[in-house]
Amino acid sequence: MIRSAVRAAAGLYGGGMRDVRIARQFVALTFVIAYGFAGALIVAATFGYRVNNVVTTLPEFAANVPFALYILSPAIASYIVLRRNGRVSHLGEWLRWVFAARGPLRGYVLIALTLTVYFILHVAVSGPSATAVPWYMFFLSIPGNLIIGGMEESGWMTSLQPAVDHRWGYLLSSFIVGLIWLAWHVPLFFIPGTNHQSGAIDFAMFALQIMAFRFFYGAVLRVSSANAVFLCIVAHTAFNAMSFTVGVPPATWPGTLVANAAVVAIALASVALFGRKAEDTVRT
Repeated sequence: MIRSAVRAAAGLYGGGMRDVRIARQFVALTFVIAYGFAGALIVAATFGYRVNNVVTTLPEFAANVPFALYILSPAIASYIVLRRNGRVSHLGEWLRWVFAARGPLRGYVLIALTLTVYFILHVAVSGPSATAVPWYMFFLSIPGNLIIGGMEESGWMTSLQPAVDHRWGYLLSSFIVGLIWLAWHVPLFFIPGTNHQSGAIDFAMFALQIMAFRFFYGAVLRVSSANAVFLCIVAHTAFNAMSFTVGVPPATWPGTLVANAAVVAIALASVALFGRKAEDTVRT
């Protein structure tokens, strides 16, 4: 039932997630975990270590485990910090809140519309990509992109963005969390095997895209807070899978500017039309 999803969200947004102290603990622990693993991988790269974008063997899977722990650092930190502060009592409770799927239809419409417009505009402006893969790869890549991508939002959207939004509002919170999110991504540009390190992704374009999508995720929180975490996990996973499938990383300025400008425009419009503070939505 929608009410149960709302009550679950209230457990995260209704008090604890407005606590900036928890948000600070979360950010600190996230970066300790992330930079710890990423630093080790950068050192390991001098001995031949590489991340595998497509995993086909058990050794490749094993080699990606430390990288996955870096990417999962927001999720790991969220659970640890929330449990330490009494916001969750066990892993199952945390998972129920994170994967609370029921909420207003407008939340699903927002993520579907935003991603559709983004990719249509990016491909239309940038042109077809030589690195595109068959469409079935979108579905095959979903599990990997859930772990290495989507599950980030179980941290950012439970333990950081709601608290910052409550204190400073939608616009400033999206900007602040965007900067933190960008800093968290920086090691990707130094780990061999990633598209970031290989040069397939331009840092300046990537930074622009990071900021645009943080405004998008902030809008999801305002529009549908009851299931915002789940929606952002779905959106992030689908975005990464579709980017891989159609082959449109942020590597050309025209496509990057147009597509991300549309993302921000949709986010701002949705907040203006439907957005309220998270705790206001939870109490309805």
